Amino acid sequence: MLLSGGLDSATTLAIAKREGFDCYALSFRYGQRHAAELDAARRVAQHLGAAKHVILDIDLRQFGGSALTSDIPVPKDRALDDTIPVTYVPARNTIFLSFALAWAEVLGAQDIFIGVNALDYSGYPDCRPEYIAAFERMAGLATKAGVEGSPITIHAPLVHMTKAEIIRKGTELGVDFDMTLSCYDPSPAGEPCGRCDACQLRAKGFAEASV
Repeated sequence: MLLSGGLDSATTLAIAKREGFDCYALSFRYGQRHAAELDAARRVAQHLGAAKHVILDIDLRQFGGSALTSDIPVPKDRALDDTIPVTYVPARNTIFLSFALAWAEVLGAQDIFIGVNALDYSGYPDCRPEYIAAFERMAGLATKAGVEGSPITIHAPLVHMTKAEIIRKGTELGVDFDMTLSCYDPSPAGEPCGRCDACQLRAKGFAEASV
């Protein structure tokens, strides 16, 4: 279970738990601008009863190329559209899913959950259903489990849901969204900026969900 500490991954973890999975949560210290989302991931993993929570170190600041992994300013008050914003981290979900795939093989797990969605999102190419399907096909070719007839399934239960639908589902499943953090540029105390794309999408979702 890829767990960022945001509302999408928290809801996905709750869905996996409801479906009866023992959930091994994986988060990354990847050189992002702040550690507040990892604090949120710890809270969520504990609150929702993950069997284990690993935080892995990878330094994507060595590459940069994103407002989240370099000194490029995070856009604020941007009109949300279909263009890929500078907060896109090159190949991030491919990197994260590859680590999840390796751990799944070690655990003997045949299921990986990721909280991507392709409706109310920031236009990232690695959040689309066709990307998830392609990664799953690759996983079947790239792993011992896959070639021996036990392929790993990539679950993206939120992929066709709006933010409002995700919030309603999480609320129904007992997710405490106060524990989550979606902001790209929080204060040193972990307070959300309220103005980045992630904050705007989150606020819109809560308003539309009447939560």
